[in-house]
Amino acid sequence: MNILEKTELIKNQELSASENLERFSTIINQKNKNINAFLEVHEEQAREKALEIDQRIKNGQKVGKLAGMVIGIKSNISVEDFTISAASKTLKNYLGSYDATVIQKIKKEDGIIIGMTNMDEFAAGSSTESSYYGPTHNPAAPGHIPGGSSGGSAAAIAAGMCDLAVGSDTGGSIRNPASHCGIIGFKPTYGAVSRQGLLDLAMSLDQIGPFASDSSGIALLLETMAGEDLYDCTSLKWEVPSFSSMVSENAGQSLRGVKLGVVKQFQEASDDHIVKIIENSLDKMKEMGAEVVELSFDYMDLCLATFYLITFVEFFSATRKYDGRKYGFKIEDNCGEEVLRRIFMGSYISQKEFSGKYYKKALQARSLIKKEINNLLKDVDLLIGPTVPKLPHKIGTVLEPLDMYAYDLLTVSANLSGIPACSLKAGEFKKIPVGLQLQAKPLEEEKIIKAMAAYENFNKS
Repeated sequence: MNILEKTELIKNQELSASENLERFSTIINQKNKNINAFLEVHEEQAREKALEIDQRIKNGQKVGKLAGMVIGIKSNISVEDFTISAASKTLKNYLGSYDATVIQKIKKEDGIIIGMTNMDEFAAGSSTESSYYGPTHNPAAPGHIPGGSSGGSAAAIAAGMCDLAVGSDTGGSIRNPASHCGIIGFKPTYGAVSRQGLLDLAMSLDQIGPFASDSSGIALLLETMAGEDLYDCTSLKWEVPSFSSMVSENAGQSLRGVKLGVVKQFQEASDDHIVKIIENSLDKMKEMGAEVVELSFDYMDLCLATFYLITFVEFFSATRKYDGRKYGFKIEDNCGEEVLRRIFMGSYISQKEFSGKYYKKALQARSLIKKEINNLLKDVDLLIGPTVPKLPHKIGTVLEPLDMYAYDLLTVSANLSGIPACSLKAGEFKKIPVGLQLQAKPLEEEKIIKAMAAYENFNKS
């Protein structure tokens, strides 16, 4: 059953929230020691919430749209009385003193927060190997990385440890692990979901988004979290559609009238075995009635350099508050190699004599990339292609920084241009999942949701 069907079972008392929770608690206790998806689990608190939901349903009282759904939260999003460590020794003792806006919304709709998931330290990575608490293992490809930085959230879904999970995406940190773990991950339009309560990696790029094993779960959690927040100056005022009803309404398999743009540079940058799987997905979508056109993106070579220059500067600025006075320990004395690298690079680029040479030029390049991506989307409904250009490496493999950064090659353009994007499973190569990325114009999440649901149903038939 999908997530929407499960919520109906709970509301109709055919399945209790407590039964749903206990099933996941059992799986977490069995699997988490080896997978390391969760850093902290609050079973008793979750049980109290599940019992409350069951009692309200029994009494005929109204419950929220997420009633009984068990949810994991990335460890850089504030949840009151949970450890918000960002997987770093720096914040290992830091307890959330308030709920982030997205957490408030999840709780209001009766979602059950089971715990905090593992991640790359301060979200600085693409493999979830830089965590102070050890790497997360990929349940869908044993021995390999789950991707990052939201690897714990993706692995928790792939291992069947929770119904839904929340992550953050700065340059692909939701879509990358979704691809490697064979699940769905969604990065909304910048500003569509409040960032209030998220520990910054790069504030002009960060976005909170959902993970699920099916499109109805993505739709349900996205419509719950989205919307304007007066406490977040980056949030947009928009009428959030009922994404979950779109999934139900698009239960068929048709993509008639949908125009898909394939960027040839995205294909050329990817390994051949990945391209073959993506082309197979395109053939299916043509069979479903979609029109496919080839596009060219002339600024592909600018994307990674532009993204990392901006990220280094904004990350350096964001970490200045971790000086050991108010939040945990001094970051430079307690962080790992990749976090330290980004702090030093950001410090260097931020200096007056270098900011014009590097940072300001990166901002100019970003404007150019954003303009070009919007031009690509002008005459198509969606851009479609690989999520990640290569397969996940084996845990413990030593990579040069540039090789690690290359995982983000196909995802950073969506963050630089602020558009929505998702990754869903396209297939497997040697039993390792390969993700298909869909991108749309700003605030056109519904086009992605509808296409995702149709493709999902086509593959079930």
